[in-house]
Amino acid sequence: MSTSSLPHRDFAPELLERVIHRVGTVIVGKEEQIRLTLMSMLCGGHLLLEDIPGVGKTMLVRSLAACLGAGFGRIQFTYDLMPADITGTSVFRQQSGEFEYRPGPLMNNLVLADELNRASPRTQSALLEAMEERKVTVDGHTHLLPRPFLLLATQNPLEFEGTYRLPEAQLDRFLMRIQLGYPDPDQEIELLTRMAGNDPLDRIKPVMLAEEMVNMQREVKSVFVDDAIKLMLVQTADASRRHAKLQLGISPRGTLAWMQASQAAAYMSGRSYVIPDDVKHVAVPVLAHRLVLSHEAVLSGTQSEDVVRELLSGLTMPVAARKGAKP
Repeated sequence: MSTSSLPHRDFAPELLERVIHRVGTVIVGKEEQIRLTLMSMLCGGHLLLEDIPGVGKTMLVRSLAACLGAGFGRIQFTYDLMPADITGTSVFRQQSGEFEYRPGPLMNNLVLADELNRASPRTQSALLEAMEERKVTVDGHTHLLPRPFLLLATQNPLEFEGTYRLPEAQLDRFLMRIQLGYPDPDQEIELLTRMAGNDPLDRIKPVMLAEEMVNMQREVKSVFVDDAIKLMLVQTADASRRHAKLQLGISPRGTLAWMQASQAAAYMSGRSYVIPDDVKHVAVPVLAHRLVLSHEAVLSGTQSEDVVRELLSGLTMPVAARKGAKP
């Protein structure tokens, strides 16, 4: 199917904007974060929310699930949580004399993994198969996860006592990392006004079907990426691997995630091709958590987001990319 004849191309941006607006009635003043969450879902990727408690992480996932008419699951990670608690387990039924699979909370379209870094490495690793292969294995039997599937994991950046640091290999499997942050005073007043009555989640009706999101995910993959854009991504990744402030640069998986997120950004803008603005728009949320700073950079107060912006500032846009070359 050509990029010019995709069935959702004409009205997908309008439909997605309606989702953003509807979620925005619950999550006040966070349109960009809602947009990035949808981009992650369009790519079939996963999201890491690194933020303090009480800023709306759970409400973000619940309201998005409500807009899609999709299943929602929440896992509160603790040190004693076992892999079977999230993947599900087999239960013996005396009536039939057979084992029956009882699904865990991972068997939902949108799953909030709250405070992921409080779980043991063994339990954290149980998520890897689900994140990468969209399936879980219980007692030797494989169970496919529903589609679409988005894992949104949170970790508190302030409290590290009793936590297990997420290894780089697991961080690299999250398409993006975002922060919600505190609302400004006007937004917080608006939030208090909306929450004074009934729960705004009760008023959210589905805007689109989960199946429509699956169809959009297929369409995003066929958004055109010019060779000049690809070269720009690869040159940036290569520069990060030799950067003086970094111990670890952008992996090939990170480069691929950057391209996919750029395709999603173009799709949400109603274009069938990627332009440099799409690449820049998603660079920080896609790349910053994949970088490991050198000891000197950490001591000097450098943030990984600063390094991403520095890498972008040194880019020279190829002529074809600047013109938004398309098929």
